[in-house]
Amino acid sequence: MNETIISVKDLKKNYGDFEAVKGISFDVQKGEIFGLLGPNGAGKSTTLEIIETLRQKTSGEVWVNGISLDESPNEIKKIIGVQLQTSGYYPSLTLTELIHLFAGLYNETVDPMTLLDSVNLRDKANAKFKELSGGQKQRFSIATTLINKPKIIFLDEPTTGLDPQARRNLWELIKNIRNSGTTVIITTHYMDEAEVLCDRVAIIDSGRIIALNSPDKLIDELVDTGFERPKEVKKANLEDVFINLTGHVLRED
Repeated sequence: MNETIISVKDLKKNYGDFEAVKGISFDVQKGEIFGLLGPNGAGKSTTLEIIETLRQKTSGEVWVNGISLDESPNEIKKIIGVQLQTSGYYPSLTLTELIHLFAGLYNETVDPMTLLDSVNLRDKANAKFKELSGGQKQRFSIATTLINKPKIIFLDEPTTGLDPQARRNLWELIKNIRNSGTTVIITTHYMDEAEVLCDRVAIIDSGRIIALNSPDKLIDELVDTGFERPKEVKKANLEDVFINLTGHVLRED
């Protein structure tokens, strides 16, 4: 039986007269990868920032692992991990130093090498953050979300700007995190990424959820309406060609 770990009921967020989030409701099940998709300005980032306790809501209810956002926001902070953007790190500290720094903030004891092993960065333990490639920075960013052993992690467009090998490597990392029992909430503008990774997705537009289901079921529902692509779908795409020709191995400095 599925267990709800995040419950959002009639969530609203207003900025003056502007309604950024217009009474949305959804549940996230424990152990799934849940995608929140939508165009820029749709309200998805605002929604996640409210759940992450980073932004105040106007009205509605949010429960995270049975904890009320209104009553115990600090307790929610203890059980979630939020992916930081690059600007959140001291560029001249080594990865090991950064892990010790974040562990101290969380009052956790962490073995840096074990954590770096989980994201394939052991060989960069003594490298400075500013020396990492784009893919390495993203993997390290995800590693820092795991320091406090969270029940839920939030990943905001984690593969933006990465080359195909780094992108697919990160997909495998995200799947491994989910397989370890951690619930993953992800935003992405890449629909192929959402289709590969997400157990379910909510599509939000103009502050409202307009669809919520598994990617397969949403696609089937569209096909059932008589929708057809304007040309035959090939059995591979250009990214498949690129990966096949250049290999799956990450090429990092």
